[in-house]
Order: sequence, then C-alpha cells, then structure tokens
Amino acid sequence: MQSRQKKVLVVDDERDILDFLQIILEEEGYIVMTTDKGDYLEKLQNGGLPDVILLDMLLSGKDGREIVRYFKSQEKTKHIPVIMFSAHPGAEETARKAGADDFVAKPFEIDALLEKLAEYV
Repeated sequence: MQSRQKKVLVVDDERDILDFLQIILEEEGYIVMTTDKGDYLEKLQNGGLPDVILLDMLLSGKDGREIVRYFKSQEKTKHIPVIMFSAHPGAEETARKAGADDFVAKPFEIDALLEKLAEYV
C-alpha cells in the first residue's frame, strides 16, 4: 500500500526562495503550498492542513516568531511541526523559544533541509 503524499506549507516573503523550495520539494514528492504574505491562515483553511510548515523568521510586516506562537496556540495546528529558517546569527535560540520544532540557517544546504524535513513527515 502506498502512503499518501506529504504536504508542506512554505512561508517566506522572498519569491525566489518560494519558487526554489517548491521545485526542490515537489521533485522530492511533496505536495507544496507556498505563500509570501500573511494569508497563511487562509492557505491552511482552503488547502487543508500541511504535515509540516517551513517558516521564515523575518517576513515583511510580520514576525515569524509571532506566527509560530499562533500556530502552536491553536488546537487545530499545534501538532504540526514548524521548521523556521533565518540568515540572522543567534536566530535558532529565539526560534525555539517561540515554539519552532526545528531550525535551519540560511543560506541552507538543500540536503540538510531535506533531512530535517524527513524527520517530521
């Protein structure tokens, strides 16, 4: 019996990163939803809940740490693993304090990211 495809939501305000991750993750067999805006909640309601969320820490107009706190405070989404990423030094500690399950530094090695993702799906 074949297992269902795993769904990943990628939230970043850089379109190039979203496009790059979408291509890579789809090649790996994931179903990928992307958003560069704060409409991630709409994406969750309309696209179904993802198996894991990749979330940039600093989004224009929004702080990824606030978003992860929100996800982790909601009954419907608190079980979904959130992997945050950032290019800022020292960001891992604040990401984990905010509730992120894991962290990847930017620029990331794609193999390292895929390994982390595989741990959660």
